[in-house]
Amino acid sequence: MIDAIQQLINRILEITSVFVLPDWGELIGLLPVFLLIGVIGPLLSLIVLGWVIFALRAPRTRISMEVAPRRAEIVDGEPDYPAGEPYCPIDRLVYPFGATTCDVCRRELLVRCPKCAAGRAAHITTCGNCGLVLKIENRARALRPAGPPPGGAAAA
Repeated sequence: MIDAIQQLINRILEITSVFVLPDWGELIGLLPVFLLIGVIGPLLSLIVLGWVIFALRAPRTRISMEVAPRRAEIVDGEPDYPAGEPYCPIDRLVYPFGATTCDVCRRELLVRCPKCAAGRAAHITTCGNCGLVLKIENRARALRPAGPPPGGAAAA
């Protein structure tokens, strides 16, 4: 009986010796894996976490769609109409792309050619002076950042 218990204890010691007394050659072989898991893994995790926090907290620009006609800027006492955008010289309004008639006076809008600055009707797609094809499609106007009006302060 004592021999059986002694053999059982020896068997348990042999099994636990595999875990208690490691093979240092294999552990040194696993050193790159431990380095990858213990050092590079947390660094990559911190980089990804920092990127996610930045993406979520980054300041965003507020924008507004401008679709209504706006007043033309006055330069040296005369209205300055932007090239390539339809405008009404009677009401001094600049319209969004795609408009061909004035909402106020119901007259046909004009467009200045961006290449040669010659004027023509807004519904004509080709400049008669230089031949530039400028198709004005019915789409949303360019986005402008929202902010205080020019020459004024934002409401507090």
